[in-house]
Amino acid sequence: MMIDKRLINTVEDSKKWIAATVLWNWLALVGSIVTAVTFAWCLHQAFEQTLSLTSAVIFFIVLVAALSLRVFAGKMAGKASYYASTHVKHKLRTLIYQKLASMPLNQVNQQSTSSLVQIASEGVEQIEIYFGRYLPQLFYSLLAPLTLFLFLVFFNAPTALVLLVCVPLIPMSIIAVNKIAKRLLAKYWAIYVGLGSSFLDNLQGLVTLKIYQDDDYKAKQMDSEAEHFRKITMKVLTMQLNSVSLMDLLAYGGAAIGILTALLQFQAGHLTVFAVILFILLSSEFFIPLRLLGSFFHVAMNGKAASDKIFTLLDTPITRTQAESAVNFDEKNNIQITLQNLHFAYSAEKNAINGLNLTIQPHQLTVFVGKSGCGKSTLVSLLMGFNHAQQGQILFNGKNSSDLHRTSFYQQICLVSHSSYIFKGSLRENMLMAQINASDEQIYQALSQVNLADFVRENGGLDMPLLSRGNNLSGGQIQRLALARALLHDASCYIFDEATSNIDVESEEIILQFIHQLKAEKTIVMISHRLANAVQADKIYVLDNGQLVEQGTHSQLMEKQGLYTEMFNQQKALENIRTGANYA
Repeated sequence: MMIDKRLINTVEDSKKWIAATVLWNWLALVGSIVTAVTFAWCLHQAFEQTLSLTSAVIFFIVLVAALSLRVFAGKMAGKASYYASTHVKHKLRTLIYQKLASMPLNQVNQQSTSSLVQIASEGVEQIEIYFGRYLPQLFYSLLAPLTLFLFLVFFNAPTALVLLVCVPLIPMSIIAVNKIAKRLLAKYWAIYVGLGSSFLDNLQGLVTLKIYQDDDYKAKQMDSEAEHFRKITMKVLTMQLNSVSLMDLLAYGGAAIGILTALLQFQAGHLTVFAVILFILLSSEFFIPLRLLGSFFHVAMNGKAASDKIFTLLDTPITRTQAESAVNFDEKNNIQITLQNLHFAYSAEKNAINGLNLTIQPHQLTVFVGKSGCGKSTLVSLLMGFNHAQQGQILFNGKNSSDLHRTSFYQQICLVSHSSYIFKGSLRENMLMAQINASDEQIYQALSQVNLADFVRENGGLDMPLLSRGNNLSGGQIQRLALARALLHDASCYIFDEATSNIDVESEEIILQFIHQLKAEKTIVMISHRLANAVQADKIYVLDNGQLVEQGTHSQLMEKQGLYTEMFNQQKALENIRTGANYA
């Protein structure tokens, strides 16, 4: 039978609720036995013409009590089953979240979003049925026939034995179906996850598809994938219906054989009227639990396939674990960053960062510039610890970044990127994630620094609802809100990764003005493709193919007439053309 020991041991709290479900189901069976005995004895007395009004009243009271026991036990079994499944959902989703939280961000980004969503939602729901229904029913299905056999054997051993021998036919059919179902359901889940991934990808890129008029082609692709999924779904349903029909045949056939045996024993004089009625009433109870188990089996198989994917995720080795001797990083407002012979490559063919040696001083605005693909974004990833250098080291006040405790590190180092995420919920909730104990006054102070306080007050205050990704805000407002959240975090070093890209001029000026004010207290690193933003920088580093090719202030670099001058003049010429076109 299908028992996943690892899955059960993963959610140990559910064991007591599974046991409670089995116990209550067994008590319901006892109620059924008492009901059958009462009804059979009543019919026996009627057949013998010895039934009196007093006996009938007693039978009625016992019958009501037995039925009440069945109803109460059934209700309690349902409640215990609910608690078992609730523990499972909470535990597995917590494990999935903890696993993702323990991974480096670059490894998290390698995970399929749609696959994670489907595993954590529908996959866990399927496992809930495995724990709440299948496992209790499995153990009860073993207990019920033995209980009935031990009771009925005293009335007629041959008939009871025939019923008991027929019972294993159902689990044997389940085992036979299991071999087919396991392969089929694994294929079903793979196709299902693939379809979800395509759907999510097309949904997120719908605007791009519309712009390039390619949505019709993608729709046809989705139709093809959906048709493939429909076919595999039909195969699964066909397999399930066929197995259900087979189990029905075995269950009702087994009960019929038992009843026929009882009638033959009655005809031979080995059974009384009471006993033969009792066998007729209870024969189906031998097979109903296993028949019900069969109906849960296919859902449980689906849950088992989902659990395989969950354990694949949970077993994924973390690419880099933090040293046990990690030290806290509690420096404040005077952080110096040193890069020593830094190397990083996404593939063996090309280095993204190649031998960087430089120092970022506190209380200065340090700007990294360069053409697309020069290594700026990779450098941000290395500074934040999202990726780790293959050679060389990054020192924060002389401490190797790989030796620093991540929690304390992120309390002091804060990233503000062009894609800072705004969560669905209130504006207050989005701000409090930066500092959970922040007062409304502190939040408004941060908002006023980026010129958003009045806008927020006019639109419902801090309880102003925000859509996912801040879709009810402009691009500039999103960036300013992200900056306000970062300010509330009160880190010692801020890294701005294209924080002023694709926003309006007013928002860009507000952000740049505040960045220049912030450098008096903090260490400021800025990544920018727009060189006009670097004119007032204290230090400019020019990257090319992952290497440092120039450094200095704006005026020093312009005097060199090198790569920086070339890029600056090209951008200025383009901006003049655009300005002229706007005036024209």
